[in-house]
Amino acid sequence: MKPEVILYTMGHCPFCHRAKADLRAKGVTAWTEIDVEADPSHRSAMRIASGGRNTVPQIFINGTHVGGSDDLRALDASGGLDQLLNEAILV
Repeated sequence: MKPEVILYTMGHCPFCHRAKADLRAKGVTAWTEIDVEADPSHRSAMRIASGGRNTVPQIFINGTHVGGSDDLRALDASGGLDQLLNEAILV
């Protein structure tokens, strides 16, 4: 089973592009992308789900809020990203 990844993004956001590239480098090829610029109502949902964060990207993996692009990289550096991505495979 593949991990469930949800990305709240905006089209022109370089950090969003970096997060997607980092996920691709980990072998993640599919995710749900929610553009908060295209539909501002999604920004409210993002804020609620992320505990009040208003910046993009906001990344969720298997229901866990990872945070933004820098948080994703920090999680990867600590080894936690592989563990989180593999949890879906073990379920």
